[in-house]
Amino acid sequence: MKQAASASLLRNLNRSAVLDLFLQNQVISRSQIARKLNMSLPTALRIIAELEDRNLVRPAGYSQETALGRPSALLEFNGGAYAVIGLDLGGTKMLGATMDLSGTTQAEISLPASPGGAQDNLELVYELIERLLASPRPVEQQILGIGIGAPGVTLVNQGIVTWAPSLGWRDLPLKSLIADRFKLPVYVDNDVNLAALGELRYGAGRGVKNLVAIAIGTGIGAGIILNGTLFRGTNQAAGEIGYLPPGIEFLNRHYDQFGALEILASGSGIAERGRRNLERTRRFYQGTDFNAEGVFNAARQGEAWALDTISETIDYLALAIAATACLLNPEVITIGGGVARSADLLIEPIVQRIQGVIPFVPRIVASPLGQRASLLGSIILVLNEVMDYAVVNSYGTS
Repeated sequence: MKQAASASLLRNLNRSAVLDLFLQNQVISRSQIARKLNMSLPTALRIIAELEDRNLVRPAGYSQETALGRPSALLEFNGGAYAVIGLDLGGTKMLGATMDLSGTTQAEISLPASPGGAQDNLELVYELIERLLASPRPVEQQILGIGIGAPGVTLVNQGIVTWAPSLGWRDLPLKSLIADRFKLPVYVDNDVNLAALGELRYGAGRGVKNLVAIAIGTGIGAGIILNGTLFRGTNQAAGEIGYLPPGIEFLNRHYDQFGALEILASGSGIAERGRRNLERTRRFYQGTDFNAEGVFNAARQGEAWALDTISETIDYLALAIAATACLLNPEVITIGGGVARSADLLIEPIVQRIQGVIPFVPRIVASPLGQRASLLGSIILVLNEVMDYAVVNSYGTS
């Protein structure tokens, strides 16, 4: 049994490594694949034939003839053969897209989340999927599956969202509800986990094996990649850094909805602290909506109350990032979510605060994918479930 399991794992890793090469948009020959992956030619040919049978790779002409022999037949990834519907269910808005397997967006729809409660937000998810399924796409293109990023703790195998306070969901069997309604394969994970997968394959994590993607929006969460694999933890709650206490004064309390860190440093936390700081000055706010973006804009204009608010935010985030870096020692930490639009006011001061405090400061960058990180991660989630695909950033198969 153990030998059979090991052989199955090796086959999956070999297939993932081959698919990874094609996903990098390489036009490549069969023999080149075998050489690049240190793989026997018969193994490479078997895997390529399987991918051809599934219409995932297609002919791409021939290489130029060399002095050593005839030109080789070339292949390329056929990303347009299938599409994935990806959903990023944020606390303030729900974003959905139809994308082919190369990451090209074919349709994108955004809906505001409902303050009305759990059922209203579930109906919005149904509406989003229905509209995406009705959007134009190539005639022969098949939907491979639906990948959903939910803003809370999610039991991945069952597809149950155990707690998503921003949407009012408690123990919601989201996977079965959507699969029964739309008759498509459905896979559900935490939204920031999907963002981490998106960064690993398409963003700042290319070529990286250890990465943490932090999202700062309505709440705060992190997706963790260790040795190229998504780490979910014992209770599938790894990365819930919004619950980190940013000081001893936050101990011996009970947090029913949002955690101690996100109460202070999420988008809504920044807005609330900014409002209190402004009230102390007895001045009036000049903008329209008082939110985190307004606080950052006021800081850019030199408003003292806003500068104090952002400085406090940097302190809180620096504590969380320092703890994350010490515990996991990632190569890269990406900052995403709505607050990341003001990353230019956050990242350099955070680095300055933790430099010399912790042994190794990772590279900290604003997410190059922005709000599309979770959507792109849904492609990897669906590929992983349908084909046992895993991103492989270092090769050494046989």
